[in-house]
Amino acid sequence: MKKPSPRWPSHPRSLHSWQLARLRSYLRDTVLPFSAHYRRMFAKEKLSPDQLRSVDDLRRIPFTSKSDFLPGSDGSDPVRDFVLVPDRAVLSRRPSTILRALLHGKASVAEGFEREFRPLLLTSTTGRSAEPVPFVYTAQDIENLKVGGARVYEVCGANREMRMMNMFPFAPHLAFWITHYGGAEFGTFVLGTGGGKVMGTEGNMRLMKKIKPDVLVGMPTFLYHLLLGVVKEGIELPNLQKIVLGGEKAPSGMRRKLRALAQQMGAPKIDVLRSYGFTEAKMAWAECPFDENAGSAGYHIHPDMSLIEIVDPKTGEPRGEGEPGEIVFTPLMARGSVVLRYRTGDCTDGGLFYEPCPFCGQQIPRLVGEISRNSEIRELQINKIKGTLVDFNRLEHVLDNVDHVGTWQLELRKHHDDPLDVDELVLHVAKADEYSDAQLRQMLDERFASEVEVHPNRIEFHSEDEMKTLQGTGTQLKEQRIVDHRPGANGNGAANKAGSERKSELSGQTQQ
Repeated sequence: MKKPSPRWPSHPRSLHSWQLARLRSYLRDTVLPFSAHYRRMFAKEKLSPDQLRSVDDLRRIPFTSKSDFLPGSDGSDPVRDFVLVPDRAVLSRRPSTILRALLHGKASVAEGFEREFRPLLLTSTTGRSAEPVPFVYTAQDIENLKVGGARVYEVCGANREMRMMNMFPFAPHLAFWITHYGGAEFGTFVLGTGGGKVMGTEGNMRLMKKIKPDVLVGMPTFLYHLLLGVVKEGIELPNLQKIVLGGEKAPSGMRRKLRALAQQMGAPKIDVLRSYGFTEAKMAWAECPFDENAGSAGYHIHPDMSLIEIVDPKTGEPRGEGEPGEIVFTPLMARGSVVLRYRTGDCTDGGLFYEPCPFCGQQIPRLVGEISRNSEIRELQINKIKGTLVDFNRLEHVLDNVDHVGTWQLELRKHHDDPLDVDELVLHVAKADEYSDAQLRQMLDERFASEVEVHPNRIEFHSEDEMKTLQGTGTQLKEQRIVDHRPGANGNGAANKAGSERKSELSGQTQQ
């Protein structure tokens, strides 16, 4: 990929100073005058933007976390306080407002305010562990989405002649919209199918056969199901050059399986790349094409649009370059819903690097390594004596890296469905080949014991179609790879009930 001209300082210290200057201006002119939440916070901390002179000063701004969005005991909705609400009296005193009025007239000023502050689009969190949290976009945010999305295309090594299929679910969620708007800005053909929920697997396959895409963009598990069907139908896709993944984790094993399926469709050389983003950022970042033997160089961060920190997940203290920790996000250009020093709950095991990318050559901050979620470390009551902490992030990597496993689902439930009894861990598997059930069961049991020191209570084998039903492919926004059917788990009783009903539908078909 052609190395672009630098848009920002290259040396880490100069880059941090440049970002802090942007942050001070952003806080002073945009956030504090119009954000009720942060205006109260800065007043309480007796803090002003001008006091933020070094990276170390950032710790003076308290973290924002998911708990800050929860409704108050009085029924109040704190989410509204994170939305920038303009005050015309304050805006009219801006030097830029006065100058614009003199040069272009009051109508132009009003139009500028509309673009900057009027909500036009809403996305939300998926609501798997709590109520969905909405984040609003203004016209300026959509422009940011276009620019950031186009940079994702650029980082992935795309060109304008490529034909792309956007297979993310058509829903008020970031992945679909950044792919859509980014493609429009990049100037390439992007066909949005809405994933499995809109057109179904067969509809997507028909379009793939007709369009012959160069690039597929979507969620790993859905694309795996889809490409299995493509291979089964004998459809050739020789033009396919890239698969770009987002919306859920994609360990190396999953990427390897997708690459193998692509080769069976007549695509001999293919890049399988990951993106990373979250609703609160209103932005995503991607890997550039890399040498599989060397490993990924990480997610390329746009330093003019956001400031990323890595902190100790327990203490909140900053971590140095290349040190693992939790990802903390602060926007530098956002309007609409705005969060500062947002603790994502996502941890990177490789840290943040500033040296030039060894593959594309860009001097740009990079998030390196595997990203896992704190929320996927769960306590299981394996016996009556004490609870056991199980890291489901590690189990996901284990399962995706077993060649004989196609798709899978981990199910948590209570023994005999008794709320007072011990927890059970049930593994549902659709095999990728004709490997022996008994041998695979033993292999998986041993892998579980070595990685997380627990054994699954049961391992149940299913056909690929049965696994699509279990995972909710084509009916759920995201494929359900880890489900918790314990009473009251995640406060998501409806989802638990639906999952149990899907399980009971298959109970007579399960291959033991």
